Amino acid sequence: MLRASNIHYEISDRARALSSGGIGLIHRLARRLKLPEAIDERLELLKVHLPYHESDHVLNIAYNLLSGGDCLEDIELRRNDESYLDALGAQRIPDPTTAGDFCRRFKPEDVETLMEAINETRLRAWSLQSDEFFDEAVIDADGTIAGTTGELKGGMDLSYKKIWGYHPLLISLANTQEPLFLVNRSGNRTSAEGAPERLDQAIDLCRKAGFRNITVRGDSAFCQNEPLDRWTDAGVRFVFSCAAYPNLQKEAQSLSEDAWNLLERRPRYEVKTELRARRTNVKEGIIRERGYKNLRLQSEHIAELERTPRRDSEGTYRLIVLRKNLTIEHCENDIIPDIRHFFYLTNDWDTSAAEIVFESNNRCNQENLIEQLKNGVNAMRMPVDNLVSNWAYMVMASLAWSLKAWLGLVLPETGRWKEKYRREKVGVLCMEFKKFVAAFVTMPTQIVRTGRRIVYRLLSWNRHQSVFLRAVERLEKPLLC
Repeated sequence: MLRASNIHYEISDRARALSSGGIGLIHRLARRLKLPEAIDERLELLKVHLPYHESDHVLNIAYNLLSGGDCLEDIELRRNDESYLDALGAQRIPDPTTAGDFCRRFKPEDVETLMEAINETRLRAWSLQSDEFFDEAVIDADGTIAGTTGELKGGMDLSYKKIWGYHPLLISLANTQEPLFLVNRSGNRTSAEGAPERLDQAIDLCRKAGFRNITVRGDSAFCQNEPLDRWTDAGVRFVFSCAAYPNLQKEAQSLSEDAWNLLERRPRYEVKTELRARRTNVKEGIIRERGYKNLRLQSEHIAELERTPRRDSEGTYRLIVLRKNLTIEHCENDIIPDIRHFFYLTNDWDTSAAEIVFESNNRCNQENLIEQLKNGVNAMRMPVDNLVSNWAYMVMASLAWSLKAWLGLVLPETGRWKEKYRREKVGVLCMEFKKFVAAFVTMPTQIVRTGRRIVYRLLSWNRHQSVFLRAVERLEKPLLC
């Protein structure tokens, strides 16, 4: 079928085209939310603005990733693309060397200022949402290892996984999968170091936005005793998984059988067609054939205890115990029973124990956000020479993901087709970064510059273009926050 043989290449004289035509919508979104103004008003790193301002450098790094770039060096492709410059109304943009030098200008307090400017813009995007959006804010916390093969990067160290690099801390909003705070730390730091202070900042941000209820979630590393009383007094709800310490194991084992209730999990999805015959489990067949140990879950039960985290604590909290009844199959006739306990600490006495367990399990969705920031946006590649400069790059690069989330948030969901529009809005918020770039940014477009306008003429179609054009229409006028 691929019969083309008489292929010729020619250079057009006047017509200019751009592969990432959706970048104009992203730039319009940033301007409507007043992101450049927020950055320039707060961040002061350049003594003379000739020709660039601080916002030019920050947006240059974010736009490079949204246009399909993977690293700082890809900025060189953008600055030599006249169509890209015309599309953004720019005479020039910083080159990769200048972008790296801008990252090295940051001090820790400057990175904090940049995050404040971005969060100020985030509040404007949130203010456009309906009243039900502010029912509850769910804040997640987790750390991740960002490895590097460099040997001269300041602040790097050996992590507990024996990987050289850094250990960033991520505080995110589960409702929209937005990174609220990113903190770069040395690789040998513990997962929860500095987390209570950052969670307090996130709580204050959500209070300022107008959220009526706030929930904080984290794994056992973040279940620290010190802030629990403070959060409870402030009306903040928390759900933490708790480490299975020997004393907790002993208490769980001493519970009578009447204290346990069967846990029934909801099905992962609803079958909308006819049920089909289940296929052969290839993995299980290999395990049995080679005599490996096969761990199988038989049932789950839950029970409740009261727990005072420390002697000087003023509050008593709810400790939910999940008992997993397992069997370990080694050979066909060798079946060993195994019981394991998992613990969840919360100050919520009204929600059922099963819902608390399900909610704690849902926190694992933050792992998907971490994966997108690491390998989708490539925000944690650590391309510069020290801890603070890499922290600054990480915050600027993660802005590309925030712009994606804000584009989903500004989509209208009213009118006759509001249910359809709501599904499309959720679809944009949950979309992987590379898919978003392919659907909303990578659009072959002709760029026409007239006296007062920059015209984007779309040269292709995809199934997301109706959502794209609704966003264009929404951003044609200033947003009323």
